Amino acid sequence: MNFLRKILFPFSILYGFISAIRNYFFDKGILQSYSFEVPVIAVGNLSVGGTGKTPQIEYLIRLLAPNYKIATLSRGYKRKSEGFVLADVNSTAEILGDEPFQIYQKFPQIKVAVDADRKNGIEKLLSLKDKPEVILLDDAFQHRRVKAGFYILLSAYDDLFCEDFLLPTGNLRESRKGAKRADLIIITKCPKDLSEIAQQNIKNKIGLEVPIYFSYIDYDDLVYNQNVSKKVSEIKSLDKLVIAGIAKPEPFFNYLEVSKNNCLVYPDHHFFTENDLNQIDAKANNKVIITTEKDFVRLMHHHWKTPIYYLPIKSSFLSETNNFDKEISNYVINSTLKL
Repeated sequence: MNFLRKILFPFSILYGFISAIRNYFFDKGILQSYSFEVPVIAVGNLSVGGTGKTPQIEYLIRLLAPNYKIATLSRGYKRKSEGFVLADVNSTAEILGDEPFQIYQKFPQIKVAVDADRKNGIEKLLSLKDKPEVILLDDAFQHRRVKAGFYILLSAYDDLFCEDFLLPTGNLRESRKGAKRADLIIITKCPKDLSEIAQQNIKNKIGLEVPIYFSYIDYDDLVYNQNVSKKVSEIKSLDKLVIAGIAKPEPFFNYLEVSKNNCLVYPDHHFFTENDLNQIDAKANNKVIITTEKDFVRLMHHHWKTPIYYLPIKSSFLSETNNFDKEISNYVINSTLKL
């Protein structure tokens, strides 16, 4: 695979040229960007997959929802619907996509919408009678047609954008120079014991004069299903089958202390077929089943022969949590005062 990526290097040069021209046209106003009066925060990355966008969106919801009417807007990756869809009681993971549906179930007090055309999606949200006061754009760093008021760039600790290369040789969607559009950067999925020296080394590698924060994935103490919960400490001692359809599932498996023989890995955002479900049931063989929260919304309606639970995760900062919260709150407050 690495060899194939290397021989595709000329295509990376072509891809980089095309994306650079596109960004130049937006920067110079040749292609039009649209801004909006309400505060719009875009969370995204330069690379494909696996940087922890959904936990970061959820962090922002917890931070802002007590004081503002919040809406999230994403394209709804792999959903089986088209156009603008606003989540309601009839919504499913198939209609919204797994991550928006997860957010809708977890935060029923906010508006959750999907639309591949973010400009249209924002306009639809703002036309609602009870319109949002803050809009969070999920995975919209490259969606230049909308000019967000604040950009948060995520980069995974073990896959830094500053050490990566353009597709198809590397995993970057656009040049590293795109990071200059960020108002702040979060290095996600860090070890909890990452030293200040190591953090400073990463800041030096990035070399940008923007605030850089470091976060890690924090796991809940309980696993849940629609009816009950159990302590993770109890689950770790049980004979179990662990399922993950996410990018880079190894930390999830390691946390649950499960052997490789009892792990099932599927592609990110995988929609489980009836054959998949039957195979899982057969392999479980009366073991308890544990999965991710994102996968659970696609598995919850199957009639399982054995109990199935999900383990929630959240994004937590290694330090400077208050500084991050103040940066976001100050942006929203100052934007709101201008209305």
